[in-house]
Amino acid sequence: SGNISSFPTIKSTHSLVAKHVTKERWDKLHEHVTATSGFTLAKAIACAVEFDNQHCGIYAGDWDSYKDFADVFDPIIQEYHGISADAKHTSDMDFSKITGNVNPAAPVHSTRIRVGRSIDGFGLSPGITKEQRLGVENLFKSASAQFEGDLAGNYYPLTGMEESVRQQLVDDHFLFMSGDRNLTVAGMERDWPEGRGIFHNKDKTFLVWVNEEDQLRIISMQKGGDV
Repeated sequence: SGNISSFPTIKSTHSLVAKHVTKERWDKLHEHVTATSGFTLAKAIACAVEFDNQHCGIYAGDWDSYKDFADVFDPIIQEYHGISADAKHTSDMDFSKITGNVNPAAPVHSTRIRVGRSIDGFGLSPGITKEQRLGVENLFKSASAQFEGDLAGNYYPLTGMEESVRQQLVDDHFLFMSGDRNLTVAGMERDWPEGRGIFHNKDKTFLVWVNEEDQLRIISMQKGGDV
């Protein structure tokens, strides 16, 4: 909805946005536009303004949003996650440290493990520009063409998708859809379906959703619970 200058009416009165986006903070930040994707505080809190059922109510449009609007994002993130102001995020990609398994007696039909990843320099889905979205897609298309062995597969862009391919992805429960009102108001469905697509390997055990809620949503699936 662009940049509203007057302090907005936040319909989600019990949301973290209502608590932490005070008039003082709004007056300080509402005219700022982020460098990466031209995001504003008004766009960030659009869902809390539009709907009355949000718990959190804020979306970052790019990496800059967390820094530029830190007076709002920091206290919301700290309260939501129950962390202190000096908490540091740690990342450990050593899978050998994951031990144990799903209880073998549990009737597990299938297992899905997924991670979201964002590429530096591109906006996040609420703020990403059309050009940036296509840039993410092109990077992924060239990268996925290098996948080998059991990861090798095909990328299926949503734009111009043949009906037979679309139906197969629906039948496999792989296809993501448009039409979620939250995502629309948050800005995530602009230029739909351009720049979006799905990659899967030949065995349909390895998927990547491109430019859905995350720039990249990487999904590993298998039957049973033996991970």
